[in-house]
Amino acid sequence: MSVGESFNSFAKATARACGHPATFVASLVICVVWAAVGPIFHYSDTWQLVINTATTVLTFLVVFLIQNTQNRDAAAMHIKLDELIRAVHGAQNRLVDLENMTDEELERYKARFAELASRSRARGDQDVEPVDLPPADKESAHQLE
Repeated sequence: MSVGESFNSFAKATARACGHPATFVASLVICVVWAAVGPIFHYSDTWQLVINTATTVLTFLVVFLIQNTQNRDAAAMHIKLDELIRAVHGAQNRLVDLENMTDEELERYKARFAELASRSRARGDQDVEPVDLPPADKESAHQLE
């Protein structure tokens, strides 16, 4: 198993563990114990430093592990949606790589779909309406405006 595969497996396991109710309960117990021993240590700077350092380091590390898992999940979701767009008759293949478009291009698509949804709600439609999408390239987009 390569280093990348090992890291991905570790990241997935960590993300699952961090999202588990038992992890929350364990974290809560640690905080309660920490607060309970405060009087024993006279609420010293060291007593505060222990929890601050532990939570900061753990948060710092877990953020990267969870981000790795989310990036992989998002990439997998894009691939699945791209395959559905490709496979469904009547779907527009130019929607396949929307994640690579500029914010302006995405806003045009979003506005067009919002307009279609508004019209459909106004008519009480349940059916799918054909979508006339704006071109993705900037030169053609200027012609629409």
